[in-house]
Amino acid sequence: MRREGSPFTGTGAVFAKEYADHLGSARMRVIEALVVIVGVVVVWVAMRDLKDKVTQDQFIFLRLFTYAPESNPVNFAGLLTFLIPLVAIGLGFDAINGEFNRRTMSRVLSQPIYRDALLIGKFLAGLATLATGLIALWLLVMGGGLIVLGVPPSGEEVARGLAFLVIATAYGGVWLAIAMLCSIIFRSAATSALTALGIWLFFSFLWPVIAPAIFDGILPLIAPQRVLAGSATADDVAGLLDVQQLIMRFSPTVVFQEAWLGVFSPDQFTEQQIMRIRLDPRLGHRVIPGSPLSFGQSLLMVWPQFTFMVAGAIVIFTLGYVSFQRQEVRA
Repeated sequence: MRREGSPFTGTGAVFAKEYADHLGSARMRVIEALVVIVGVVVVWVAMRDLKDKVTQDQFIFLRLFTYAPESNPVNFAGLLTFLIPLVAIGLGFDAINGEFNRRTMSRVLSQPIYRDALLIGKFLAGLATLATGLIALWLLVMGGGLIVLGVPPSGEEVARGLAFLVIATAYGGVWLAIAMLCSIIFRSAATSALTALGIWLFFSFLWPVIAPAIFDGILPLIAPQRVLAGSATADDVAGLLDVQQLIMRFSPTVVFQEAWLGVFSPDQFTEQQIMRIRLDPRLGHRVIPGSPLSFGQSLLMVWPQFTFMVAGAIVIFTLGYVSFQRQEVRA
């Protein structure tokens, strides 16, 4: 039987309901309070230490996100690397199986709402909730920095902050898609939550340890003979670095770390970034050694990471969509 009308009919209604439920739920208030308290403490320590360096640093507001004191080597952006997945998983681990457990799925789908609209509406509502929290937290940090430091942020610093919000939302979208996929596959909310948390723990803590071992294992198979003989050229080294980076980038956490470093640290480069600057014709002839990258050049540096996160969220959401379409819904 061919269905009538747009498959997105009812998406707006699902989005509005889920968005309101997320913002008003006790679960989200606890998670948001935890994130805000931890974030404010970390940023306050950074503000206190950076207050005497206002005239010495042209990116003083960006340092609020990347500065880590010696007594507590954790910066705000690095903290969000671990907190954003937890918030996203908290939003999506029971998005679908919760409807089955409450026996409301058949009642919802009996309305003029297709499964497409239900799934997309829930995903967009979770993403909007995450973006709302990130924007509020970013404004809180910028406002606190304005009061404590006593200087306004430059236009480039504001633009980099907005770029970070977009990248962080895409990063949260990956983990939200993973949480919703687990919610579709497993009928138990506890099982889906534990599975999503297990995936997060694996890619956040274990993969950075496993990836170098994988690279060392395949190195004799992919390295040219002259590399093994000790006469590698610059192109050979760049190619092997690309392979090593590719293996590491299977982890969304690593990709997000590279992205926020590229946005918030325009004057600090990793070895891979230096090699890419030298070999990329779009960057190499416009970058002066020792000088910070411009905002446009930084966007070129982080565009692959952003594209990877968006593509990953789409692929994972598609897997969940196909799985959800094949499930049987009974009254």
